[in-house]
Amino acid sequence: MKAVQVTGYGDVDKLEVVTQAVPEPEENEVLIKVKACAINNTEIWMREGAYGTGSKSGWRPEGVQFPRTPGSDITGIVVKTGKFVDESMAGKKVVLFPFTSSGEAGFEHISEDMSFIGSEYDGGYAEYVVWPAHLCFAMPLADYTESAVFTVSGLTAWHMAEQLHIKPGETVMVTGANGGVGSLNVQIASNVFGAEVIAITGDLHLEGKLKELGADHVLSYKSANLAEEILEANGGPIDAVLDVVGDALFSTSLQVLKKGGKFCTSGSAGGQKTELDFRTLYLKHITLFGSVLGTREEFKRLLHAVSEGKIKPVIDRTFPLEEAREAQTYFKKEGKLGKVVLLPEK
Repeated sequence: MKAVQVTGYGDVDKLEVVTQAVPEPEENEVLIKVKACAINNTEIWMREGAYGTGSKSGWRPEGVQFPRTPGSDITGIVVKTGKFVDESMAGKKVVLFPFTSSGEAGFEHISEDMSFIGSEYDGGYAEYVVWPAHLCFAMPLADYTESAVFTVSGLTAWHMAEQLHIKPGETVMVTGANGGVGSLNVQIASNVFGAEVIAITGDLHLEGKLKELGADHVLSYKSANLAEEILEANGGPIDAVLDVVGDALFSTSLQVLKKGGKFCTSGSAGGQKTELDFRTLYLKHITLFGSVLGTREEFKRLLHAVSEGKIKPVIDRTFPLEEAREAQTYFKKEGKLGKVVLLPEK
């Protein structure tokens, strides 16, 4: 089969197209023919070494073992079952829950042995992948490509919203609203939890599309008066922030939050380190949440909301598998809306 491997930490030249044997499923696994694999920041940061402070980087302390096939947002069809897997799974169209863990239900995402597909296991930048049968779920939509865009971004966005206990009528600011997680944060906060959404993006040419997704107001982070514009749009301080940017909008976020407000972050594309005046936290009674991924039950609730049409796939562009370098380069460009997807059969 064809696969794309990361050969070490570095730029996109560390992505190589290879030919290798189709993997065999172990007794509790299934073999999946990959139909679509969406790109996430996580596999780019893994390749760049951005998760580590030294020579190691990945979801686990020991770092990634190279070569590694990345890719975690995977849909496909089961073509072979392991010894202890019900043979009726063959032929099922599935979306893969993205990690294994021995953690108790509700805490599996924070277990010390959490291991991620595409980082600790070979992932979906390939024509075939193996994965535990119990972590394969029915696709929420009929289309493979559309169903592939929710896994990591959607699970992360859903978990963020549940952590903040967003209530109908609250005002939520979403940073990076045009990205994979951000565009889903807009939809989930608005269409599932009933919040008023202020979407923050770069260029306002996406305003119409973001409002179609559920945003009530769309503002540009390039504005010199962003804090004032946020307060004016809401008629005062806001209830919560769903953030994927990090440093670039952190100060503004704390400034516009109400007393007792909540700030949840799942990314730092705009800077991994920031300055914090602790007085802002305690004098405004602000709660900070760090968040990434989520639980299997949250994943089920996410897929159900997708199947009901409350959350829609937002796809910017697709690439053939062999153009993984070009796809990851394109992924990092500004001005996109939604996900970039690799297609093994394109």
